[in-house]
Amino acid sequence: MRKRILTPVLSTLAVVASMLVATPAHAHGYVSSPASRQAMCAQGKVTGCGDIVWEPQSVEAPKGSLQCNGGGSRFAELNDNTKNWPATTVTDNVTFNWVLTARHRTSTWEYFVGSTRIAVFDDGGAQPGATVSHNVNLGGRTGRFTVLARWNVYDTINAFYSCVDVQVGTGPSPSPSASPSPSPSASPSASPSPSRSATPSPSTSPTTGGTWAAGTTYAVGATVTYGGLTYRCRQAHTAIAGWEPPNVPALWQLV
Repeated sequence: MRKRILTPVLSTLAVVASMLVATPAHAHGYVSSPASRQAMCAQGKVTGCGDIVWEPQSVEAPKGSLQCNGGGSRFAELNDNTKNWPATTVTDNVTFNWVLTARHRTSTWEYFVGSTRIAVFDDGGAQPGATVSHNVNLGGRTGRFTVLARWNVYDTINAFYSCVDVQVGTGPSPSPSASPSPSPSASPSASPSPSRSATPSPSTSPTTGGTWAAGTTYAVGATVTYGGLTYRCRQAHTAIAGWEPPNVPALWQLV
């Protein structure tokens, strides 16, 4: 009798475990291009970023904040305007591309320069695709400034935040009232330690996945080539269009 009970229980646990392995940990979303601050950190273009290098898609906090980390207890480094954040050169009309590793039902997508909301897109509770793009007009602003993108989840109190530093033309930066300068809600030392289970260490002898291709399932440690470069898989997943290795540092690490 005990064997009859134990067998189905073990089978159920095995199925659950396989589902967990196949799903990226801490999966949510962020602006991949123009590269957001968390994308810059994950790509190694900015140092001293703290935990965000492991999970750029996890900047989640209650709705309503105008801070780059959403005013939460983690990722306060994103609010530090003294860091040498690279600015992407853009025109007055910019397409912001989100990579979503969990497709939460969405109320709205908002874009801010300072405290001014410059664009809003209402999804009305619909579930988005794995990638989302919005064309936003910057209102004739020139110079260097920061755009805050906010993804408001429909059925929770939280939103996901991404700050994108841009340079429009060669003019001076807008006045302080038009550019965000949030002060961190918590010092970096107050941020909790990252969960290392969410970012598995690279395999010492990773399998080779050949050239990256949508529709392929990749295991942690697998390596692929894309655009002449080699990347190692950080989290097990099945690739889709829009999740090319340079676009999702949460899933791929440049070797």
